[in-house]
Amino acid sequence: MPLEGAGQRRRRPVLKWVLVTGAMVLGALLIMVGPTACYLSRGAWEEAKILSRRKPISAMLADPRTTPELKAKLTVVEAARRFAHDSLGLNTGQSFTTYSYVEHDTLVLVLSAAYRDELIPYTWWFPIVGRVPYKGYFDFAAGQRAAADLKSQGFDVEIRPSAAFSTLGFFNDPLLNTALRADSLDLANTVIHEVTHNTYYAPGSVPFNESFASFVGARGAAALFRSRGDSAAAARVDARWQDDKLLGAFWASLSHTLDSAFKAHPTDRAARLAVREVIYGAARMTLVDSIAPRLTTISPLYAQRVRLDNAALLARRVYGSGLDSFDSLWVQNCRDLRATIVEIIAVAKRDPKDPFGAVKRANRTIRAAKSLNL
Repeated sequence: MPLEGAGQRRRRPVLKWVLVTGAMVLGALLIMVGPTACYLSRGAWEEAKILSRRKPISAMLADPRTTPELKAKLTVVEAARRFAHDSLGLNTGQSFTTYSYVEHDTLVLVLSAAYRDELIPYTWWFPIVGRVPYKGYFDFAAGQRAAADLKSQGFDVEIRPSAAFSTLGFFNDPLLNTALRADSLDLANTVIHEVTHNTYYAPGSVPFNESFASFVGARGAAALFRSRGDSAAAARVDARWQDDKLLGAFWASLSHTLDSAFKAHPTDRAARLAVREVIYGAARMTLVDSIAPRLTTISPLYAQRVRLDNAALLARRVYGSGLDSFDSLWVQNCRDLRATIVEIIAVAKRDPKDPFGAVKRANRTIRAAKSLNL
């Protein structure tokens, strides 16, 4: 999944991509032929290699040959996983109880695309998870060819490296060595984020799933460090989350502006392409002059260099939609993260076609009830 900031974000360097593998692939291959079957079978093969290399983290912690640096990060992973299960009620299964080594810094290339004159993502369909706005490639050359093909068709295209993926709990996902480039704060965030997917994942609702997991990962990591008496680390996690929310609100506003401008010229593609350049030019100025000075954990260079086109914008929206609504519900629930997780999942299940709307309505209901009690 897309990396917010394309290298300038000082948060998880791990891109999360939902990979359909193993038993799911075997079933799919029985009814599929052609490129999709080949793609899924390659994913299954790579997953099998990763699973075959798993080592128990507990054994690595007990092994005197494990370096102190690696032990420190493995300890954080164990603590985050335990906190996610015991304190947050998340379905950890056996995820992150093992470690697996891969040969490359980049595990997969993640491809996303969008129409240049409409704010609509290009999507792919897979069994179980439904339509998703990205596709991962273990075969890097194949990924680059697919990106070039979409670009030649006139799409905005983004292809980015990923250090990890999630199987949504279908397998006991190991910790990969590629994820250990993150600092301890982001590592804890990542573990809690990923096991949130194990707990709830709505097919066909990728922005909701990822944004919800971003909220749980950030608030959960801060709560973990506070529970361990590390208020300084918790404050840094909170600061990163505040930056994420600020950027999320900016991307949402930019999306609304672009979408409205495109719809104002329904039959004139040239006009839509022209207005998008004006809007993105203004957005760059806003980022540099208004947003960057308010960011506390991200380099000002981010505002100058971050890519601005429809593919990049929609990719960031995958992780940063409705963050304030999740946070507001958490505040309404007296900052009880476990209770908030339960409520968000419940309302999303009741309205699977509009889970973001369901969360907003839950906020309004609680506020109305509190006002009546006053």
